[in-house]
Amino acid sequence: MKGIVPGLGLASGLGYKESLAIRGQSMKRVVASAIAGLLLVSAAMAERSELGELHVTEVVGGLEHPWALAFLPNGQGSLITERPGRLRLLDAQGRLGAALAGVPAVFAKGQGGLLDVALSPGFATDRLVYLSYAEADAHGELAGTAVGHGRLSDDGMALENFRVIFRQQPKLSSGIHFGSRLAFDREGYLFVSLGENNQRSTAQDLNKLQGKLVRLQADGSVPEDNPFTGRADARAEIWSYGHRNPQGLALNPWSGRLWLHEHGPRGGDEINIPDKGRNYGWPLATHGVNYSFLPIPEAAGERVAGTEPPHHVWEKSPAISGMAFYDAERFPAWQHNLFIGALASQALIRLQLEGDRVVHEERLLEDRDWRIRDVRLGPDGYLYLLTDAADGKLLRLGLAGDR
Repeated sequence: MKGIVPGLGLASGLGYKESLAIRGQSMKRVVASAIAGLLLVSAAMAERSELGELHVTEVVGGLEHPWALAFLPNGQGSLITERPGRLRLLDAQGRLGAALAGVPAVFAKGQGGLLDVALSPGFATDRLVYLSYAEADAHGELAGTAVGHGRLSDDGMALENFRVIFRQQPKLSSGIHFGSRLAFDREGYLFVSLGENNQRSTAQDLNKLQGKLVRLQADGSVPEDNPFTGRADARAEIWSYGHRNPQGLALNPWSGRLWLHEHGPRGGDEINIPDKGRNYGWPLATHGVNYSFLPIPEAAGERVAGTEPPHHVWEKSPAISGMAFYDAERFPAWQHNLFIGALASQALIRLQLEGDRVVHEERLLEDRDWRIRDVRLGPDGYLYLLTDAADGKLLRLGLAGDR
């Protein structure tokens, strides 16, 4: 399997931080994978958590580095992206379809490929599906994040009339730090999180779209009240800046505010609640250091004047990806919790909230050997997890004694 051999680095789609966590553990992984494989034969696996017994069910396997999940309305199934460039329909009976036609070509190198998927707020009438992906330059050597949408055909087998509505400029990535997550707010604005392509200084450059959170109309046009609209020295799409590699974006269902999380370097993964026009620090302010253990050259400390401190920070990076707030009725014990996937530490992180404050953390599924790439709340009140592997899985998670 890709991504579990000691010594594999960025070429396998892993960050250096993730590779370090993997080295020296090949035998542990082989044994754990064999055990997990046997357990998955049964209908569900169980383990204890602070809030009760967890039940984990494999919904479907055989996914190649799945990246994101979106549920279709009215029990029509779900859409799953695979990083090599496939969009798959999982129907309501749990049958995984062939790759949909009409998906754009992607730059499937390193961490690049087909990334996030989101449904239009008006999907019930327009059937529009939004995709983010790594798009190559004219020479096929460098890439940037792009976003587009197409209409899901009535038979669910194709995206029709796919149109690109946004391109990260300039294209600077050789295969890492693309971001990228998609989220619509309550007013229908589309937010796109963008990595800095491992070009640190660009996160502070308002003339570039690296290391930014951008805010768009659903058609890709720029809202007139964006913070930098009308400035010659800044891109009008930008909502906030100073981000490193944000791979989590979700709307808080209680406050209506957008939450974003991003990878730090060696240390300093963080959650932010991005405000209009604010600077979130990277690389000037960080809790992390370079993978060589040397300081980040541009960094002036953990807090720097003119930048916003993180809302929540991990001094040791779990390598966070995907997140979901829990506001369903099925499991009352999970109400006002935030669930985040972890790639390097191979866990599901449960954060208990009081208002916006994080008051407690629990690590779940730590012995499963799963790199959790995405976390979504299903319409049935269960949590759904995607595991990042050559033989990736969609898992369903719940508590015993559900309603």
